[in-house]
Amino acid sequence: MRCPYCRSDDSRVVDSRAFDDGLGIRRRRECSDCSRRFTTTETSVLYVVKRSGATEPFQRGKVVSGVRKACQGRPVSEDDLALLAQQVEDFLRAEGQAEVPAMDVGLAILAPLRELDEVAYLRFASVYRSFDTLEDFEAEIALLRAEGEPMGQEPTVVATETPLSTPGSRPT
Repeated sequence: MRCPYCRSDDSRVVDSRAFDDGLGIRRRRECSDCSRRFTTTETSVLYVVKRSGATEPFQRGKVVSGVRKACQGRPVSEDDLALLAQQVEDFLRAEGQAEVPAMDVGLAILAPLRELDEVAYLRFASVYRSFDTLEDFEAEIALLRAEGEPMGQEPTVVATETPLSTPGSRPT
C-alpha cells in the first residue's frame, strides 16, 4: 500500500479490525520510510448484472424501494423493509458470487417478503414471475393456502352486530 504522505510503497500493518458487520476490514498502517501512520479499508463489493449486461454495485436502498411499492397500503414499517433488505443481501453474499443476476435479486426477495406480508408478496411475485393471466394469480394463491396460514401482519377485523332500525322507529 502506498503511503499518502511520502508515496513510499513500503508500509506495515499495525492493527486490523472488522467493520460494517464484518463486510469490511479497517487496517492501521505505518510507513517504513517516513514513520507516519494512515488507515486503509478493504471491502468486498457485490455486483448486480442487469438484463442489458451492465453491472452496478448492490444497493439495499433499491431493494427497499422496490418492496415499498409492493407494500403500499399494507401494515409494513420502514424497519421491516430495512431488515428484509439486509436479509436479501446476506443471502446473496452467502451464495459466494461476486456478480449476481438482477433476476436472482428479485427472487431472493420473495421468501422474506412472504413471511412479512403475503399480499405484498403476491404483488411482488406477479412482477418477478411475470404473471400474465388470472390463472397465474389463482395458482399462486392456491400454493400460498396449501403451504399454511398467513405469516404476515394481517389486521384483525372484529365483526359486531348492530341493531337495524326501521323507518319511523327509534333505537333503544
